[in-house]
Amino acid sequence: MYLSREQVRALDRRAIEEFGVPGVVLMENAGRGAAEVLTSLGCKGPVTICCGKGNNGGDGFVIARHLDNQRIPVRVLFFAEPSRLTGDAAVNYQIIARSGLEISVCDGEFVNVATVRSELVKAEWIVDALFGTGLTGPVRKPFDQIIQCINEANRRILAVDIPSGLDCDTGQPLGPTVRAEHTVTFVAQKKGFANPLAKSWTGQVHVADIGTPRHLLD
Repeated sequence: MYLSREQVRALDRRAIEEFGVPGVVLMENAGRGAAEVLTSLGCKGPVTICCGKGNNGGDGFVIARHLDNQRIPVRVLFFAEPSRLTGDAAVNYQIIARSGLEISVCDGEFVNVATVRSELVKAEWIVDALFGTGLTGPVRKPFDQIIQCINEANRRILAVDIPSGLDCDTGQPLGPTVRAEHTVTFVAQKKGFANPLAKSWTGQVHVADIGTPRHLLD
C-alpha cells in the first residue's frame, strides 16, 4: 500500500473525527515506533533530534522522551519559538521541557549555522523531524542550510515519516533534501517511495503502526 499526501491527511482526520482516536495518541504511537526502530538499529547515543514546529517535530519530541526513558543521551534542536507550537506538538514539547531534557531553541530566522554544525557532529545519530508529508515546495532559509548541515555532518541519519525536502507524491526532491540512512514512515509507505530514485534519499524504509483503525485502512 502506498499513500498520497491527501490520503495521509484524510486518514489522520478520519481516525480522529470519525473513530475517536485522539491525535496525541497517534503522535505518541508514531514517536514511540520511531524510537523503537532506532534502538533496534543498535543506537546507543548520543542522538540529536532536529525538530520543526509542526507535527513532524512533535513526533521528534516523543522520540526524545522515549530515548531518554532508555537512558540514551539525547538532545533536541528546535528550530522555532516554543510559543509558536500548537496542538499535540505543543503538548509533547511541554512534556520534554518539564522532564528536563536538553533542548536548544534556535529561532528559525536567526539560526547560527556554525553552532548547528558543532552540535550535529557530537551525535552518533541525527533524527530529521523538520518537515513531514505536507511539504509542497522548496524549504526556505534557513532550513536549506540546516539540511545541508545535517547531510554534511557525516553521521547516521534517521528521517521521521519522510526525509525533509522530499515530495511525498513524486519521490523527487523539492530542493535541499535530507539524505537518510533509514526512514521510519507511518501507517504505510508514501506514494513517492515507489519512485526508484527516492531510495537515495530515504535509505531503508521501515513502516510503523500508529494505531490507525484497520477498518479505516481497509
